[in-house]
Amino acid sequence: MRTAPSWTELSWPELSRGAGDLGALFAFRRHGLADSSRRRLRASGLVCVALTVSAIVVPAYLRSALSSDRVGHLVAVMPSFYLGFGVLAIMASVTSGGGRELVPRDEAVAFPVSSVTEHLAALLLAPLNVAWVIQAWAILGATSYVFGPHALAATVVPVLLWIVLATAIGQVVGWTFEGLRRGRHGLLVTRSLSAASFAGVAVLVLDDHLTTVLDHSPTVSVYLASLAGQTGHWARWAISLAVLLALIALAVLAGLVPARWALHRPLRDELRLEGERHEPVANPRSDLAAMLRLDRASIWRSVPLRRGLLVLAMMPGAVALAGNLEWRLITILPGLVASGGALLFGVNAWCLDGRGALWRDSLPVAPGLAYAAKVIVLFEVLLAAAGLTIVLAAVRAGLPDRAELAAVLGATVVVSAQVVAACLGWSVRSPYAVDLRSARATPAPPVVMAGYSARLAVVTTVTGLLFSATSLAPGPGPAILLAIPLLCWSGWRLARTAAAWSEPAVRSRVIAVVAS
Repeated sequence: MRTAPSWTELSWPELSRGAGDLGALFAFRRHGLADSSRRRLRASGLVCVALTVSAIVVPAYLRSALSSDRVGHLVAVMPSFYLGFGVLAIMASVTSGGGRELVPRDEAVAFPVSSVTEHLAALLLAPLNVAWVIQAWAILGATSYVFGPHALAATVVPVLLWIVLATAIGQVVGWTFEGLRRGRHGLLVTRSLSAASFAGVAVLVLDDHLTTVLDHSPTVSVYLASLAGQTGHWARWAISLAVLLALIALAVLAGLVPARWALHRPLRDELRLEGERHEPVANPRSDLAAMLRLDRASIWRSVPLRRGLLVLAMMPGAVALAGNLEWRLITILPGLVASGGALLFGVNAWCLDGRGALWRDSLPVAPGLAYAAKVIVLFEVLLAAAGLTIVLAAVRAGLPDRAELAAVLGATVVVSAQVVAACLGWSVRSPYAVDLRSARATPAPPVVMAGYSARLAVVTTVTGLLFSATSLAPGPGPAILLAIPLLCWSGWRLARTAAAWSEPAVRSRVIAVVAS
């Protein structure tokens, strides 16, 4: 890696050097993993590729299983689905400050990482968001289902390019927001813009003008490009692909400007939180209450966690509100929210303590109470976020019957329990030393986060689909019967992890790692 000063004039040689530095940084992070972690990462990557191919191929051959009315309904909302993915990419980028860090801020001090490298890394790491993965599978599957198996590759290519374009545009907006946020009155400006955007969408929904706006969405051209590939209009198809490729290149290059601007401004939001004064409060009534207070404060005083949890709760519900989802489809949303919340901090739960883990472990508190506090706080965060999502989705879904209500509630509790059990197990077995003060920090290295994201996406999606099937039953019995064994399994996993945490050697290893 070069040792020149970390600056850029956004010239072509600098772009080339930035891409080379990106490869060196990826190699640096990859060689820092153990052999077992590399094998798990490769396996997770293969599973993710297989699921992506399945999401494209399987729905195309299932088209004959449903009525043509269902296909016609999907045709009418496909441009809205594509637009929803673009909005999701923008919101994910805005809340994480332009993207995710390939190298943590403290570790990058010794490396001349340019803004070009930071921007390209943020683009490549954007799919680590579990919401991004599931939404990408959803629009790919819906597209192949609508068009069928004929000329499947030609119909899917425009959608794949749109996914890349939406991600690149999201990074442009994300870096711009990060630059504004780091200004003198950045918080006021960005919060005003966000409030105005949400208010505008609310007005459109209340006035029943949202459908009219969606009908004029620019993503209609993406659907028409897929249609041209399916019907054999190759000239129109080729022109559409050329336009999408040109827009992708333009968006990638355009993101370099706000990225450089943002990265050269002071971290006002993070520094403000670190310099705040907190008045002492009354002593907690019990040791467990004290542990819970520490964990809750660690979450709400962290910039990436506070931003991520708010948008994670709002965004899926807003998409469901705009798309007018039925109750049997709402069962998918709790898994999406729970997985996204886990990727914010749950997969490495003890990183919330950071350097204070040594002090916390010295307190005269039973180890089981510290473990129980982590479980309770993660549970309540996931349930609160999923609950807000369901409330927003229910505004236009109407009143559910007993089977639908049981399916949604069962899916919410079960996927939350599954995610908590998986995350606590990963946190004890594979702790990482991370600093969640940075707005773009992640609780584990990017390559590890990719594996976590794929595994959570698969489990929660399958669970949501199972509960969606139970919503078709005449009563709530099937949903309850499905929930009981799944909850027992998650409870057993939590108990097994609690037994491991009670071992002094295991606990010392975790604390030594996260406090280093």
